[in-house]
Amino acid sequence: MKSKPFLHRRILVAIKSCLAAFSFSADAAEPQKAAQIHYPLDSQETFTGPEALFSGEVQVKMLFPENDTAHYSGAYVTFQPGARTAWHQHPAGQHMVVTDGTALTGTRDGKVIEFHQGETVWCPKEIDHWHGATPHSAMTHLVVTGSKDGANVIWKEKVTDQQYLAAQKQQTVDIKILNKPQQAMVAIAAFTASGELQKLQKAVADGLDSGLTINEIKEIQMHLYAYAGFPRSLNALATTMQVIATRKSNGIADAVGVELDPLAGPQDSLAMGIKVQTQLAGQPVTGPLFDFAPYSNVLLQKHLFGDLFARDILDFKSREIATVAALANMPAVTPQLTAHIGIAVNAGLTHKQLQAIAQVLANKVNQASADAVTQALNNSNQ
Repeated sequence: MKSKPFLHRRILVAIKSCLAAFSFSADAAEPQKAAQIHYPLDSQETFTGPEALFSGEVQVKMLFPENDTAHYSGAYVTFQPGARTAWHQHPAGQHMVVTDGTALTGTRDGKVIEFHQGETVWCPKEIDHWHGATPHSAMTHLVVTGSKDGANVIWKEKVTDQQYLAAQKQQTVDIKILNKPQQAMVAIAAFTASGELQKLQKAVADGLDSGLTINEIKEIQMHLYAYAGFPRSLNALATTMQVIATRKSNGIADAVGVELDPLAGPQDSLAMGIKVQTQLAGQPVTGPLFDFAPYSNVLLQKHLFGDLFARDILDFKSREIATVAALANMPAVTPQLTAHIGIAVNAGLTHKQLQAIAQVLANKVNQASADAVTQALNNSNQ
């Protein structure tokens, strides 16, 4: 298919401008014959991606044009959820660098690459491809596009919904990267935090069947008092007690697990909490909020990190799986969820495992909680 010169000029502009090299006389007294060119913020064109070439809402913000010696241009392109380009190719190739969110790019052979903030994909010349956002989150990437013989893009037909959905299926995370007890923790924590006790009953039973012990489930629910409050924590514990009693009456003997004195804890909770908090955060925790309310951090250090995280029934990874899942299923806690994505990574969870938590939430809890984790991952640059 032939290129569309007019649209090509609007989307990835090939404007000629001179950026000459510095020139000096032999004695270095001669003045420079040309200056650097400054492109002030928003001095270049910004426009909406044409419907003929994009699906969904797309904004193109030009940054710099091609010139006589540098045969490439640059732009920020922002895709709203579900938006993508049409099929196209670049005669001289293109670099794509994600600056916010998660990007997808696919080729005719059906291969799809998912890449994240700070990551780059190079598309060689004359390869048909498309790129865009995931279905549930916006994405911005910087594109640096080469030109050949005055052309930098050849547009083709639009990507169909079927092709885009097929790419999503390919990108579905394999939740087996979390073992069965870890998967069970996700639903238990999410329903504990939301107070959905009928759903929690099944989640607890599934957790016991997956190999979680009674004490591990209790520990998850006690841990979450610091996030969801004592009422939700105590209601969850009562629900778990009922599930265990019912299973026992049906002849099911569930493993109790490691016993720990409920009053056991470090003699100096504050000192232990500061140590654990610093380890998980990656640095001492300070900031304007704790300048404003210093004792709030003392409470976090003593009770959350000293009295809860320091208990050894659950390791740090397990506590972060529970915490991320719980916060994802609670309204209006985006800053805390984003912070715990970073803490989870410091505790040893990988990006793929955090994606798997989102997938388990989508499968067993609800799509909104899954989207919350995905967005927090995008915001945290993990």
